Formats: sequence, structure tokens, C-alpha cells
Amino acid sequence: MDSLIHIEHIMKIYNPGENEVRALDDVSLDIQSGEFVAIIGQSGSGKSTLMNMLGCLDTPTSGQYILSGEDVSHLSDNQLSDIRNKQIGFIFQGFNLISNLTALENVELPLIYRGMPAKERRECSLEALKIVGLEHRVHHKPSEMSGGQQQRVAIARAIAAKPPVILADEPTGNLDSGSTKEIMKILHELHDSGRTVILITHDDQIAANAKRVVRIMDGKIESDFTKEH
Repeated sequence: MDSLIHIEHIMKIYNPGENEVRALDDVSLDIQSGEFVAIIGQSGSGKSTLMNMLGCLDTPTSGQYILSGEDVSHLSDNQLSDIRNKQIGFIFQGFNLISNLTALENVELPLIYRGMPAKERRECSLEALKIVGLEHRVHHKPSEMSGGQQQRVAIARAIAAKPPVILADEPTGNLDSGSTKEIMKILHELHDSGRTVILITHDDQIAANAKRVVRIMDGKIESDFTKEH
């Protein structure tokens, strides 16, 4: 079975030469379609750099990245942008919502960039907001919502176009414990519905939600553990 994500001998080197920093140092990783994987590491471990690679936000110094059968290691910015649009839903620690837009308009925005027709766009956005339990708040602006609700809008925005991969970078970093539980429950539901969920975190408790935990340290994969059922 071909992996959804296959990275092989990835290096990311800053300041090549005697003061070089190896943010990623010969990293190889396979993620199958439908997995729920946590990538855990402390600040400076390389996990953010790895997330940028997996999310096609950056390209490696050397090595290969195959996503859905396509080599994306050396594509142009425009090509990478196109792949991000179609394949990956991003959830960030900072919700990145636009303050003067409603929840519905925030979710619709990326779909406008994709050229989706207005009627379909609205249907997809309303469906996504319903999935995250915010169908009653579609006309509220971010300032009228709690942090947990704002993050749920951000998740709706990430899933509206039904991308196969959800990449969540510290998605509960700014939230209280109640909202954290809500967000993790939604990620579990997305995984149960067939999405591939990749969770980037520094927190062991958050990582424990995933079935597979990949630990990164000093730019190298230190361990890769899959729980039994």
C-alpha cells in the first residue's frame, strides 16, 4: 500500500557551512491514509520545521517528499500553494480569523480563492460549521465568541473544502481545559470520518490522543510508537 505521505532522508539546513543549523537531520517518515499521528517535540526540536515540510509551506534542503503519489520536494511556491489549497486543512494555535468577518464568511474565504461557486461555497461552509457545533453562531464575529468557539470556526475553515489531510499545529495552545477537550473531540470525529489527522504538539497529554506518536529531538526522529487497539 502506498503511503499518503512519504518523506525520505529530508534535511533542512540553515546557514550552510561551519555555523550551520540542521533543523531536520535525515528524517524519514511514512504516514498512511486515515492515520491519527501526533508529532511531539519541545521548542527547537525541529517539529515546526517538519510541520512546514509536511504542510508544503517550505521545501527541504535535500531529500524527497511524496504526497498522494506526487513528488512535492522541489515545486515552486505557486505549485505548493495549489497543493496546500487542495490537499491540506491547517489549524493553527492562533486562530487567524479575520475580525470584521462573520464565522460563515471566515469559513467561506479560502473557498473563494479556490474559485468554488457561491451556492456550493455556502453549503460547504454551513456543513463545516455544523460539524464543529456552531450552526447557531454563523453570523457572529470572532469578538463575539470565546477562544474555543473561535478555534472551532478555524477548524470549520480547515475542513470546509474536505481536504484529505488535517494538519493541526498546537491547536489547543491558547485554550482552557474545557475548550481543549472540545477541540480534541472534534479532531477524533474528523479522524473517525476518514480524515488523516496530523497533530503537532509539545504536550504529552495532547499527544496521547493520537494512535501513533512520533517524537522528534534535535532534528531527528527519536521514537515512533503506535498503540495497540
